[in-house]
Amino acid sequence: MITLITGATSGIGEQLAIKYAQMGDTVIACGRNSEKLAELAKHENIQACKFDATNLQEIKEATIGFPHFDRVILNAGNCEYIDDARNFDSALFERVINVNLLSMGYCLEALLPKINAGGQLVLVSSSVTYLPLPRSEAYGASKAGVSYLAKSLAVDLNDVDVTLVHPGFVKTPLTNKNDFPMPMAVTAEKAADYMIKGIHKRRKDVHFPYRFTLILKALRILPLPLWLKIAKGLTR
Repeated sequence: MITLITGATSGIGEQLAIKYAQMGDTVIACGRNSEKLAELAKHENIQACKFDATNLQEIKEATIGFPHFDRVILNAGNCEYIDDARNFDSALFERVINVNLLSMGYCLEALLPKINAGGQLVLVSSSVTYLPLPRSEAYGASKAGVSYLAKSLAVDLNDVDVTLVHPGFVKTPLTNKNDFPMPMAVTAEKAADYMIKGIHKRRKDVHFPYRFTLILKALRILPLPLWLKIAKGLTR
């Protein structure tokens, strides 16, 4: 099996690359950090592939030597928060949308034609899409776009299975900067285990940790005005 993973230089992506390589896959580990890619390439079965996921031409040029894949996991992403919604930061909003959502389109154009018939496409979204949360205007909007994109692709793709991933809080270098509690957070290694299990079962929706995501899903039944009161209380 040939598995390509974006955002492979840290967090969940790094753990996925290592675990899939240990399972015997040929892993194409993608990212922008040359030093981290070089470290990953020391592992048996891992090949480094350097590109910026927000640059279509870079993606195409970097992957031209790989004619086909059995599995593509689009995991690259970033998280920034809108701290003052009244004075909306459009530059921040653009950065997050570019990295989390537009990059998906670039990767799909470059990589989707190379996925073998019967192969699998995995898009990593977030459980933030279940409910509107404080300061999440940019991050939540970008991930909501990813979720809709994956569901639409699942309708239109007949020879490639699509798996959508909704992680809860995961302890990574990206989330280490969070200045708020992260209930039921799991390690990146545990998150990778959850994902691999769901991906191998070819589930359409993989979400974890289950207790946390099920609570969020249950809260969705609340009337929106009631949830807004609760969410506003979280910011106090």
